[in-house]
Amino acid sequence: MSRDVSKFPEDSLEASHERWTHHQGNPLNWPESRKWSIILVAFAVTLLVGLNATSVTTPALIIAERFHVSESAFPHSFWPVTVWNTGAAIGPMIGMPLLENFGIQKGYLLVYLVFTIMVIPQAVAQNFATLLVSRAVAGALGGILQNAIEQLSADMWATDKERNLPITLYSYVYVAGVTLGPALGSIVGNLSWRWYAIEGLKITSLIIYCALGPVVISLIKETRGPVLLKRHAREDESLAKATSDLKCPSLSALLWEAVSRPATLLVTEPVVFFLTLWAAFCFGLVFIMTQSVAQVYHETYGFSDPASGLVQISLFVGETVGFFACLPQNAYYQRSAARNTAEPGVPIPEARLPLSIPASLFGLGGGLFWYAWASFAHVHWMVPTIGLAFVGFGIVVIITAVDMYITDAYTKFAGSAIAAVALGENLFAAWLPLAAKSMYTNLGFQWASSLLGFVALVLTLAPIVLVVKGETIRKKSRFIIEAAKS
Repeated sequence: MSRDVSKFPEDSLEASHERWTHHQGNPLNWPESRKWSIILVAFAVTLLVGLNATSVTTPALIIAERFHVSESAFPHSFWPVTVWNTGAAIGPMIGMPLLENFGIQKGYLLVYLVFTIMVIPQAVAQNFATLLVSRAVAGALGGILQNAIEQLSADMWATDKERNLPITLYSYVYVAGVTLGPALGSIVGNLSWRWYAIEGLKITSLIIYCALGPVVISLIKETRGPVLLKRHAREDESLAKATSDLKCPSLSALLWEAVSRPATLLVTEPVVFFLTLWAAFCFGLVFIMTQSVAQVYHETYGFSDPASGLVQISLFVGETVGFFACLPQNAYYQRSAARNTAEPGVPIPEARLPLSIPASLFGLGGGLFWYAWASFAHVHWMVPTIGLAFVGFGIVVIITAVDMYITDAYTKFAGSAIAAVALGENLFAAWLPLAAKSMYTNLGFQWASSLLGFVALVLTLAPIVLVVKGETIRKKSRFIIEAAKS
């Protein structure tokens, strides 16, 4: 319930804060239509960034041939994806604190512009080094664009109930983009002469980014409350007092905190460490499948690289089912507030996790075993493809659960904890797939996928332990205790 401004002296700090709380310029008070127009554009950008990340996996052999890169001993053609994800791991740790403290609108638009421009050197690169450098820079910029959605959601919706749908959609779009990249590469590759598949892919991306540009410019607005408060205070003196306690830390302090706190959480908080490991394995699995599917379907069923890229759509189908499965899970979480005896009326963070347990056991683990032991020439290719759909279901449910649980449990430090998770996800996605080709060659298709399935089963212990002992674990966490006090 809001407080009455009249209870405070007219020129008091409390009265000024109360006026801003109900001010129409406060993003929390914007109409839902305005909020959703902003977030939907950000979703579209996130999807396109993801498509760019993995679309180069389909013409991998063309890249190797064109730049005279040998594939006999090591999958060098995957380096464009590795450097992209490495950049995506580092870029947000530097860029997001700047956007959060100095305003998201101008920074977001500038990053989008440079990201669009960086498509050009990827298309016209005359050597492998140029391609890798331009991909690394684009990945760093793309990582900022993708991570901005969580900040936009926090700026415009005050409660976790309001943020449930936007964050669930974000997790889905985030994963769906990189999943559909190989399919895009297949479609554009089939429309282009083989030698110009890379140019066709990047020119298509450039056209889409430029076409979306005016929409991004017109709809992405400034959403940072402190930035807007200062802006409105220059026109409304009654808000001036509320700006007096706004702190603007130095650039060096911002960057140090952006790097040090996620690292500290990762090495000192078991919950953050194991959930990061779980989510990172899932996200890395999407990229491993860009290598695995091409190898398995080519050698087992004689599929071409473009045809193998289209098989990735089965993962996307499973991810879509996973998104819709998360919606009743969100409702279950909200209902948990009624049985919370420790904090009456507040939903229990562990109520985010129940669906993720069967999703990990039967979706991720079961899907991987299905994919493994159905990959025989005498078995129709649709049978292992169904297993991939189960894997996609598990990936989206798990990544969504981890994101939501970390946000609810760490509240004040949620941004840093999520940054730790995102760092792990991108590093796993960058480096794990480099071992995929040799693993599938040396272990065989069945046992290589089974090994991944066994890892999925072991990692399922993380949500089981949290569901059973989560409250006790949270009471022992230094960061969670400090967040609760504030």
